[in-house]
Amino acid sequence: MKRSGPLLTLLAGLLVGLFMLSLNATTGEKPTAATVKPSAGTKASPNTAPPKTSAPPSPSPSRTPVPEGVYAGRTDDDSSAVAITVRDDKAIAYVCDGHNIESWLQGDVKDDGSLHLTGKGGARLDGTVKGTKEIRGTAAVGSGRYAFTVDKAKKPSGLYRANSTVAGAKIEGGWIVLPKGEQVGILTRDGKRSAAPEIDPETGAVTVDGQQLTARPVTP
Repeated sequence: MKRSGPLLTLLAGLLVGLFMLSLNATTGEKPTAATVKPSAGTKASPNTAPPKTSAPPSPSPSRTPVPEGVYAGRTDDDSSAVAITVRDDKAIAYVCDGHNIESWLQGDVKDDGSLHLTGKGGARLDGTVKGTKEIRGTAAVGSGRYAFTVDKAKKPSGLYRANSTVAGAKIEGGWIVLPKGEQVGILTRDGKRSAAPEIDPETGAVTVDGQQLTARPVTP
């Protein structure tokens, strides 16, 4: 007698397979996530970050021009006078107490309206224009430090200087004519300082040791 067990088992397996194939053909196969395609109206998320917008450039500092002319006044402690002449972005200043302290300084006027002037012996003047008719700052001359506020002056107020030789002596003079007519100046004879004689602001004429000299307006 032949054994039919394995044959029957194989036959049963084939029948089950055919049944499953016919079932799939009738009902259809469910789509998987991998086979789903996005519809035409669906937008895919971009893989790259949006482009960065560059920041606008920082605005350049506005220029505060110092009006040309002469600024003159006294230090806050009233011990000295200060005059500053401005022209073509250059400046010359004179600080004087009318006795034995004086200094000539010069330098550039910066775009922001500030002045940083230097002179002999480490003298320094730092100032800033305020509005259109005033300069405020400090001056360091010798061991002293002087705060000041000087206003724009009109002629004959201003800054004057004279250089000459009188009776064999070298003469150097500096004068500040303040807005109310007061004069502050020093005359140096061969290196020795003394109070300067008054000048005629209209002409600059001044008499030194019997000889007439001319003090001229100072410009950079």
